[in-house]
Amino acid sequence: MPSRKTTKAALAAAARMPSIPKELIDQFVTGPMSAEAVQDISMAFKKALIERVLGAELSHHLGYRSGETKPEGGINHRNGATAKTVLTDTGPVRVDVPRDRDSSFEPLLIPKHERRFTGFDDKIVAMYARGMTVREIQGFLSEQYGTEVSPEFISSVTDTVMAEVTAWQARPLEPMYPVVFFDALRVKIREDAVVRNKAIYLALGVLPDGHREVLGLWIESTEGAKFWLKVFNDLKTRGVGDILIAVTDGLKGIGEALGTVFASTTLQTCIVHLIRNSLDYASWKDRKLLAAALKPIYTAPSAEAAAQALDEFEASLWGQRFPTVVASWRRAWDRVIPFFAFPPAVRKLIYTTNAIESLHSQLRKIIKTRGHFPSDDAATKLIWLALRNIGHDSGRSVREWRDAMNQFAIAYGDRFTRMDA
Repeated sequence: MPSRKTTKAALAAAARMPSIPKELIDQFVTGPMSAEAVQDISMAFKKALIERVLGAELSHHLGYRSGETKPEGGINHRNGATAKTVLTDTGPVRVDVPRDRDSSFEPLLIPKHERRFTGFDDKIVAMYARGMTVREIQGFLSEQYGTEVSPEFISSVTDTVMAEVTAWQARPLEPMYPVVFFDALRVKIREDAVVRNKAIYLALGVLPDGHREVLGLWIESTEGAKFWLKVFNDLKTRGVGDILIAVTDGLKGIGEALGTVFASTTLQTCIVHLIRNSLDYASWKDRKLLAAALKPIYTAPSAEAAAQALDEFEASLWGQRFPTVVASWRRAWDRVIPFFAFPPAVRKLIYTTNAIESLHSQLRKIIKTRGHFPSDDAATKLIWLALRNIGHDSGRSVREWRDAMNQFAIAYGDRFTRMDA
């Protein structure tokens, strides 16, 4: 169901459309018509309109209209027309493109050597962004419009967005982000004739006013300090001066690199992921009880109380049955306890990467039809188009953020309030 924002935009666009005179419509509609007849008239009208616009362009180029006297001293004149088929968003149209004697006329509506009309490329890109494969797009265009296009043609159309991807990935960012979530989306990409498992890493930043935006995406086969150093230096180069809290799911090497580039940033592990990983050690029948036994640790009022709760869990029957769970919490302890310094309003925001996981869930629905991607660029292109389609920002909750914002302002002082961090 369309959103209210989308509906308003569509109504506004419709309001701006010029009205067609009733007399003109009456010439076409003389009685009941089939859907095919309406489509035929629509295509005929589109052909006539395109040719009329091209004729007007040539008149402007020559300096006089068809049937008028040529200006004194004018040498160039009309020289017939060339027929060519143009692909439109409603199907192929055969149009007559006017020519001039000295071949200096360069049409703007349909440039020379161009065989696609405005809207056709956008339709292909939109279908691609929604996860349709090249084969599915071919079939759709053939069935709906009777238009046969090659896989290379579709790839060339979608490749035109790579310039936008490059510009987006290099765009300037805000000087300070209170919270940035980092997480990975696993995909299969062909490289050196071998299909490899790679990770597409996304960074989702929370702005001081509570808005969220995807800061960038990076593809890598293996994560480590060297990779994360590149990511953080990229953010630094694009204007990020400070990140108050970085929330991750135990990504390898991220702590070392973060300390090098953003030395004052607090690294917080995702508590929800830590709980899920703990439950993986238990059978299905024990998971609910194990989760209840772990709850006193992460709901403790302070870091000291949490440490005591962990000791009690270790000494309990559950701790004796699952020593690996205790070990995993102790290994991550220095990245678990930062959020205990905050009240519930902030804890709720930073104790989980659910915000970015929700985004990943939407992306998985789009890429699930792909067995693998032919290249890193192909994966980047689809992920970016999908992000653009679903919206780069993921919204905000004003009421919850206001509580957190006040706490950030008290806890971080100038680091939070200074906008030129």
